Amino acid sequence: MKKLTVLSISFLLVFSFFASCRKKVEETPPPPPQVKEQPQVEKVEKPPAKEPELTEEEIFEQKTLEEINEEKPLSMIYFDFDKYFIREDAKPTLRANAEWLNKWGSVKILIEGHCDERGTEEYNLALGEKRAKSTRDYLISLGISQDRIQIISYGKSQPLNPGHNEIAWQENRRAQFTIIEK
Repeated sequence: MKKLTVLSISFLLVFSFFASCRKKVEETPPPPPQVKEQPQVEKVEKPPAKEPELTEEEIFEQKTLEEINEEKPLSMIYFDFDKYFIREDAKPTLRANAEWLNKWGSVKILIEGHCDERGTEEYNLALGEKRAKSTRDYLISLGISQDRIQIISYGKSQPLNPGHNEIAWQENRRAQFTIIEK
């Protein structure tokens, strides 16, 4: 039995010796799974659905009279003190107004004659009417039909500038345009 024990111990020692001399194989973790690259498909974005573009006429027809008047497509003209004739500096403005009116042939307008605060109410009403008439007559001379134009005088009752000086008075002596029908 002693032989058996010695033999067992020897066998264990030899086995241990060989086991310790053996190369250790390093265990490497398995490689991460490869992600297959998906072919990139370019996303073609559809342009936003365009609403059909409206013509200038269609846009104009959709606007209310109030919206058109707020845009002030027709410019005012001004007059000298106690005068109703069209000044030279007002003629280009009236030509531009006539071009706009020719473009929109169905539009009807109201020409308002205004005065400054000086003078009596009756005098200013008469002067405002003369200013509106001279403005109408000039537009007619530029080819605008008389049946598209109405006039009214407000005299001094609707000042644009409430001041009491020459600057305010100059602004109040005017012919102003309002679109009344399109």
